[in-house]
Amino acid sequence: MPCPHSNEPRLVLLPILRRSCPGKPMSHVFGGQECAGSHEEDDKKVRRREKNRVAAQRSRKKQTQKADKLHEEYESLEQENTSLKKEIGKLTDEMKHLSEVLKDHEKICPLLHCTMNFVTVPRPDALSSCLPR
Repeated sequence: MPCPHSNEPRLVLLPILRRSCPGKPMSHVFGGQECAGSHEEDDKKVRRREKNRVAAQRSRKKQTQKADKLHEEYESLEQENTSLKKEIGKLTDEMKHLSEVLKDHEKICPLLHCTMNFVTVPRPDALSSCLPR
């Protein structure tokens, strides 16, 4: 398609030629010379950019996977922590209960009140004889 201001068809291709020969003076483009070396350079640039784009995508995907894995590990550790805190609470309550039971038992245990038992029988045996069998 010819240029509306001229009958010369090359002027319509000017933007395309300009993009294909970056850094070349306009006289080079108007002179009708082709940019054979420039086409190879452009192909190399395109291949390099594509390779770089793919590598960047791979890197971002890897970072995302790593972040996801860390988040899953964090969630798992949080659940384990919550579970362990509950277990500590239950064991603390059980310890308090058993301590109260022991104190109540010590008040009524005949073996603990007898002074002879402390002299002749060591305390662990006295306590074990009070426990139900």
